[in-house]
Amino acid sequence: MRKFSFILMTFMLGLMTISCSRVAPNYQGVLMENFGQNGKSDFTLVKGRVWTASPGVELFQVPLYDQRGNFSGQVKLKASNNTEFSANPKYSYRVIEDRSVDIAFAGSRLNGNGEDMLNAIEDDILEPRIDDLIKEFSRAYHTDSLMATGGQLIFEKALEIAVAKEFEEVGFELRTFQSQLEFSDKVKGKIDTRNEVDTNLSVLDSQIFEQQKKNELENLKTEQALIKSRGLTSQILQDKFIDKWDGKTPIYGSAPFFIKPLNKNE
Repeated sequence: MRKFSFILMTFMLGLMTISCSRVAPNYQGVLMENFGQNGKSDFTLVKGRVWTASPGVELFQVPLYDQRGNFSGQVKLKASNNTEFSANPKYSYRVIEDRSVDIAFAGSRLNGNGEDMLNAIEDDILEPRIDDLIKEFSRAYHTDSLMATGGQLIFEKALEIAVAKEFEEVGFELRTFQSQLEFSDKVKGKIDTRNEVDTNLSVLDSQIFEQQKKNELENLKTEQALIKSRGLTSQILQDKFIDKWDGKTPIYGSAPFFIKPLNKNE
């Protein structure tokens, strides 16, 4: 009898071990019951060991560490001026922990779990949204503005904000995003030529501006000299001469106009 009880107990312990699952470290457990027929109400957050032997019960393990995603191929784009170019988006994200039920619910529809679940969500939910956004944004920009200094940075920043909003709606925090735009050699050559012309024009503009300032300075000096010369009346010149001359020292050369020559008869 004791032997039978021991065997029974051992069997029950083995059954419990087989029928239980443990939520792994750095994962959030989400338990689905009733085959998820009632939507998200059948999903609950769990930790530690979880009983999964009942029919319609499944434990989803949602990774809480950073994930990286890459598009499998280039995204073909068109600018507002109909110039064709491409992008190779790269991104990283993390599950918002208190949104794990939303992630598990989406994953249950894609038959995935753990990292496989997130890969499925990337392929079926996240990347189609990125694809739509980047195409929409590209049509709002001219090629010249994209390839101008700081143009791609402005484009990527605006796109990143929009992508982050889409990720948050699903239940993810966007960590990094790069669209990695690529242009054909023909477009690059055209833009390089235009930039060279713009640089030359900028140099000419600077030289013209510098010459204008020099001309203005010369005009100011001329005006200053005229003003000064107008102020030197004959009376002022006479007074200045008298201040310097003692009245006795002989004057060589032509005498100032205001000094009367002596009359020999006087």
